[in-house]
Amino acid sequence: MITIEQLTDIVREASRLMVSDGFEIEQKGGCENIVTSSDVAVQNFLCERLLQLMPESGFLCEEKDINDTRHEYTWIIDPIDGTANYSRGIDQCAICVGLKHGDEMQMGVVYIPRTDELFHAEKGKGAYLNGRRIHVSDRPFGNAVLCTALPVYHKEYAEVCSRIIVDAFGKCNDIRRFGACAPELCYLAMGRCELYFEYLLSPWDYAAASLIVTEAGGVITSADGSRLRLTEPTGVIAANNKSNYQQLLDIVLNR
Repeated sequence: MITIEQLTDIVREASRLMVSDGFEIEQKGGCENIVTSSDVAVQNFLCERLLQLMPESGFLCEEKDINDTRHEYTWIIDPIDGTANYSRGIDQCAICVGLKHGDEMQMGVVYIPRTDELFHAEKGKGAYLNGRRIHVSDRPFGNAVLCTALPVYHKEYAEVCSRIIVDAFGKCNDIRRFGACAPELCYLAMGRCELYFEYLLSPWDYAAASLIVTEAGGVITSADGSRLRLTEPTGVIAANNKSNYQQLLDIVLNR
């Protein structure tokens, strides 16, 4: 079985493939959805190294339509969460690697190379940023910051998302939109923000970071209040505590 130290070392090593220039960009159906040569290089490296350490594990990855979740252990990988940010030189872009055992996340690593912030968690062992234990904030809803976004790949849902965001904005402190799910969820885990909502995400966007949120004392579910669907797209809501979570959930469900 791989250790969290081995996993974080592999992720840091993979980050060297996220070059600052000279990468190629291709569209995956439109200018909103792109892939860079760095995405592919990072994913190939991660899959190769992790398969060497855990030969019987499966993989669910963003690039190349890799979807093999029949195994007891499955790696859920986003080689670069926030590719649009990465392609434009914006800091919020992260390597995300989560290990799922059955229906639960066992390990999660989110690394933001441009700020050198490495978040990690193991089930039952807490959440950490660069080796220092982190915890959600205790701010109430009225003083909470909401991280959110409009659904760039499904703009047909923009109106309903806008209603939810406006409703929440009227009740919380403020809103942020960093453009990458995993960094935003990690910011919630360490107390930079308190609320999170997106209407539709893929598993590789949220799987690794979801464990970091819960191990830091937060709450995260699908947007309908059910358990996260770790192998299929879903809406996601999260909060620093149960009270704030319930208030955000009520806003989403009453849209």
